[in-house]
Parts: sequence; structure tokens; C-alpha cells
Amino acid sequence: MNIQIRAMMVEDLEQVIDFWNSIEGIGGIDGETPEALSYYLDRNRGMSFVALDGDMLIGAVLSGHDGRRGYINHLAVAKSYRGQDIGKELVECCLRELESIGIPKCHIFVYQDNEAAQAFWERVGWVERSELLLMSKNMSRNR
Repeated sequence: MNIQIRAMMVEDLEQVIDFWNSIEGIGGIDGETPEALSYYLDRNRGMSFVALDGDMLIGAVLSGHDGRRGYINHLAVAKSYRGQDIGKELVECCLRELESIGIPKCHIFVYQDNEAAQAFWERVGWVERSELLLMSKNMSRNR
């Protein structure tokens, strides 16, 4: 096993989207396109990462910021590679990059019924913010 973590590149996007779609518990992928993610990567250079075992994609995470806070989205590791700290390493890469530009806090969104993801995030030091309520509006459906 030769696991390498590197910055996500535009050339990775189709494979990354397919990977995320194959992982149970990952949501919000339906609106992700290579074009939209290419824009996101360009706006947040060097903040999203992939994990590879040789040429095989085994993990991916999307990360960026709004100038004040960081956001981590779509963290996933292939089931057969879990428990090897790959997810933790991917997150640490994101946090290092966010901290390097002065972003002091990072948020994640986890589905309430995804107990495995909640356990992972708690294990790596994240805490639930029960005083907040997430509200969204899908503007593409209003046109």
C-alpha cells in the first residue's frame, strides 16, 4: 500500500464525483458538476485533497472558505481503507491550508442520520453546535 495525499486538481473532478456518489452517507452531490467544482477549486486553491493508493482514488475532501470561516464538504474514504487515519489526514491537510491564510474556525455539515460520520468527527475533535439551525434555499429550483 502506497498511500499519497495531494491537492485535488481539475483533472480529478469526474473521478472524484463518481467516487463521492459511490459512498453511502455522502449527500449534496446531485448538483456537483466538474464545471462548478472547477470554479470552487480555483477560488480555493490548494485547499481540497485526494488520497490515492497508487493510481486508485481512495479518499477525497472538498474544502474552502468565505474569508472568515472554513468549510469542509464531502469527506469520504473508501470503506476498505477506513480506520487507517486517511480521513483524519485529509482533514488535517484542509485545516493546515485554512490556518495558513488566517482562517480561525472551520465548519462541517453532517446528516443527522449518518452516525458513522458523526462518530468520526467527534473522534477527531469536532463538537456539535446544537444552538445553530441550518437553513437553506435552493435557488436553481426557483427559476
